[in-house]
Amino acid sequence: MNTSFPQIPTSPAYPRWSETLRDHSYVRIRPLDLRADPAEMDSLELSPDTKRFRLLGEANYPDVHMTDRHVPIEYPHDVAFVAVTPEDARERIVGASCFRTDQGCQHCECIVTITDEWLKKGLATLLMKHVIEVARANGIRRMTAVDRAGNVQMKELTTALGFHTRMDPDDACQVLHEIEL
Repeated sequence: MNTSFPQIPTSPAYPRWSETLRDHSYVRIRPLDLRADPAEMDSLELSPDTKRFRLLGEANYPDVHMTDRHVPIEYPHDVAFVAVTPEDARERIVGASCFRTDQGCQHCECIVTITDEWLKKGLATLLMKHVIEVARANGIRRMTAVDRAGNVQMKELTTALGFHTRMDPDDACQVLHEIEL
């Protein structure tokens, strides 16, 4: 099996990171560009439990499956990163994170999703740290994540990243995780 990454052109406007995870596995985190490959996110395979326990995001924000493929990601107001690992001379997506700003570009909502076999390696933390870093660099002041109230793993993740959690006033089954940037 080929374990080297394919060569992909880089752009100075889009940051990239190479990361070693807790288990010493290696990923590259790069921007998602649906204009280059609209089907790219279809390769993110999620189990029913993983689909259920991820930061939910609202319908008007980009989903990690990018259900509305006609709305392009417009950096820096919409930012989406994928974590990839080499697999047979291609990149395999093992996680994704994104945010979309409000019209005033002062607030954004974020989401993160990791494939089952890459859970508990620190990948969600790294993806979220990069999303937060890019949001701060672009002058965004507050980040929010919508989640199911019973999602203990995401509560632990957001707390470790400095988010504060409160019940969603519009839905008792959801919580809002917020951080001032």
